Amino acid sequence: MKHENILELSEKARLTADITLLMLKGAGYAAAFCLTVWLIIAVIALIGQALPPESRDTPDPIIRSEILITEQVAVFT
Repeated sequence: MKHENILELSEKARLTADITLLMLKGAGYAAAFCLTVWLIIAVIALIGQALPPESRDTPDPIIRSEILITEQVAVFT
């Protein structure tokens, strides 16, 4: 299948235009990906800001440090 050269460009100019178009398309995909990741992080940060300040002072639901301390005391005694 032969492409019609409606702009009457040389082969080198058409190749340059095709490569430029592909690079711009890739840059657009990269920008969309980066903006999506940024948006997800921003939404998580906004949810964190919406929580009451008391939620930051609550203890860890899994107290790993107490388990380690208890195990170490048992080993040394």
